[in-house]
Amino acid sequence: MNEQARNATAVMEEWLSHPRELGKKPAKLEIAGEFDLHDLHYYIFKFKKSILGSWKLAVCGGYEGDGLGHCGHIFSAMEDYDPATAQEKCVRMVEMIRSYWMERAKEQEEGESTEHKGGSFLGFVLLSTPEFDEAAFRAVLKEDWEIEYPEETEDEESEESHEGTVVFHVNEMMVTIGLMDTKVPNGEAEYWANSNFITRDESIAAAKAHQAHLIVAVLGGEKPLQAGELYVKVAASCLKASNALGIYQCNTVWLPEDFIQSANFMKEGEIPQPALVFTGLHQDENGVSCWTSGMRAFGKEEMEVINSSQSSYDVYGMMLNISAYLLEEGATLRDGETIGLTADQKLTITLSDGVYVEGKSLKIGY
Repeated sequence: MNEQARNATAVMEEWLSHPRELGKKPAKLEIAGEFDLHDLHYYIFKFKKSILGSWKLAVCGGYEGDGLGHCGHIFSAMEDYDPATAQEKCVRMVEMIRSYWMERAKEQEEGESTEHKGGSFLGFVLLSTPEFDEAAFRAVLKEDWEIEYPEETEDEESEESHEGTVVFHVNEMMVTIGLMDTKVPNGEAEYWANSNFITRDESIAAAKAHQAHLIVAVLGGEKPLQAGELYVKVAASCLKASNALGIYQCNTVWLPEDFIQSANFMKEGEIPQPALVFTGLHQDENGVSCWTSGMRAFGKEEMEVINSSQSSYDVYGMMLNISAYLLEEGATLRDGETIGLTADQKLTITLSDGVYVEGKSLKIGY
């Protein structure tokens, strides 16, 4: 085993040991193969959670030449290892995560902490079966949204596309769709389905029932709203498949009909706000709390109202109105400012640690 392979093994072991993954070192970990993609080198791993457990698949890379520095493309969907399909599945995983993680790495290198670049959108379409009919998706995308992308031929396959993966560009925005024949890892979809107070029981049922998922991503660069609307069109087209159960995004799970209804707002010239920014709501003896999830994709902080004495109807409506204003106008709220829905209303804005969201959030005094 050369030095790079030893390094990849150590990195893979550390990643699998993280509390969000196995929470401990794998019982067994072996390199099962290697491949090159986009001029980078990758290692296929198989591992066991326990001595008597089944082999699972993972990938680690990409390395340049013989170097020890990798791009952070480390992932496992915790699916069973099959030597016949291992490389194909690893290529698929890399294609789906490479753009997302490179974008995140770039933000960290630039030292962006409270300022969010935005322009990247990611969601997981929950499926009852591990199937993705690209031809049907292509037809829906064209019929509903008048979006077409070049169809690959057997003799001229796209450099970026592989079996089970779709990659295309629309107005300099990159769209990627990839089929993962396993559930969303770590029970995330099931957990976050609880946050959808509108269709909680149905959303939980959809999350529990899913057996596979599509990773849908759009990278839009300098025009977050345009990228967001493209993402909604692509995701809504995926959700029209007969095996689509819902979509996990923005820390919630939407049913297909609700997401598609929101997407159709664009046909009336409106922003599909519910499909872009989830607004959560909670009420207890301390008052009404409300929060957003999705504003960071637009380069803005998430917002919260904590323990308000106002009615849940008023708090929820106020948060919807403010987030819609920020998306439509491209405005940004800042710590110490005020905002109001009328000329006389002045609601204080304070940046502090989030209560219902991770990281910082803007608290609106209401």
